[in-house]
Amino acid sequence: MKAAVLHGREDVRIEDVEERPLLAGEVRVAIGAALTCGTDLKVYRRGYHARMLTPPCVFGHEFAGTVSEVHSETHGWKVGERVVAANSAPCRRCAGCRRGQENLCDDLLFLNGAYAGSIVIPARFVEENLIRLRHTTRFESAALTEPLACVVQGIGDLQLRAGERLLVLGAGPIGLFAVALARAAGCEVLVAGRGAARLTLSQRLGASAVLNMEGRDDLESAIRERGWSDAVDVVFEAIGKPSTWEAATRIVRKGGRINFFGGCPAGTSVSLDTGVIHYSNLTLLASFHHTPRTIRRALDLIETGVIRSEDFVNGEVTLEELPSLFRAMTQGNRAVKTRILV
Repeated sequence: MKAAVLHGREDVRIEDVEERPLLAGEVRVAIGAALTCGTDLKVYRRGYHARMLTPPCVFGHEFAGTVSEVHSETHGWKVGERVVAANSAPCRRCAGCRRGQENLCDDLLFLNGAYAGSIVIPARFVEENLIRLRHTTRFESAALTEPLACVVQGIGDLQLRAGERLLVLGAGPIGLFAVALARAAGCEVLVAGRGAARLTLSQRLGASAVLNMEGRDDLESAIRERGWSDAVDVVFEAIGKPSTWEAATRIVRKGGRINFFGGCPAGTSVSLDTGVIHYSNLTLLASFHHTPRTIRRALDLIETGVIRSEDFVNGEVTLEELPSLFRAMTQGNRAVKTRILV
C-alpha cells in the first residue's frame, strides 16, 4: 500500500509499504479519512516524537475508516463496520488509571500510521478505544474525535458555568474547538488570535468578539486596549508559548481560572508573579491528552451535530501531495484541518 513515511527532520516520502499480518486481538482498518494535526506538524519539523514514534515510520493519528480484516482470535468485530480509533490506549492497571486519570497512564500506548491506505489497530486499542460509528456519520467528521476529546478534557477541567466570560488565546483548531464547547456550556466567549479567516470562523462558532493579533506581539497590551483585562472569568491558553502563559495570569480577573492547555516547547520555563497568583486567588490548571470517557463524549458531540466537520475541515489533498502540504504548513498554512485522500 502507499503510505507517507517519516525519515527524519522535514523528510517525509510517499512509499510502498507492506501490510503486516494481524496478531491475535487486532483488526485492520481501511482509512476513510485522515486529517492533519499540529502535533503531526511538530513531528515533521523535529523528525521524531520521543513518546510516540521513531523514524522511519508511517505517521498521522487522526482518522476513521472501515474494518477490512479481523484476526480469527479477535472477537466482537466484523469486516465492514465503520469505526474511529483514538491515538492512545491506557493500561487500566497503573495508579493513574486506577484514579480515573487514564490520560496519565504510566504505560500509555500510542498509535500512528493514518497517512496510509490502512492501519492495524493493536489489541489494547481494540479493547479500549475502537468505537463504532453511526451509519450517517461521515469519516472526516469522526476523524475529529481525538483532538476534540483533548479539548473536552480541558473544558471539563475548567468546570465552566453558564454566564461566565471565557477568553480563548489562539484561533487554531484547538482554540476553535474550545469556542464551540464553551458556547455550548452557555459562556460568553472572546478570542485573541491570528488569521482573519479563523477569527471569522470563531465568530460563526459563537465568539461574541475577536482580537486580531496579526502583526502584534504584546498580547497583554492588546487585550488591555480592548478593555478585556480583569473582565475575564476564565482563560483557555491554546497557543503554547511561555509569554502567553505569563500574560494569562495578568489578564484574568481576581479569583479567575486559567487552563494552560497549549504545550510549550521542550525545555522552556515561565516566570509567574507569586503576588498576583496568591493575592488574586487564581486557579491554574494544565490539561493533557484525553481519556476513554472524553473520547466517547467527543464522538457524541460530533454525532449530535454540536461539532460539524464543515466548520473545521477546510482543505483536501491527495496522499501524494502530503509532503508539499507539510512544507507549506511550516510556512504558516492557514487551513484549520486538511483531509488527506488515501
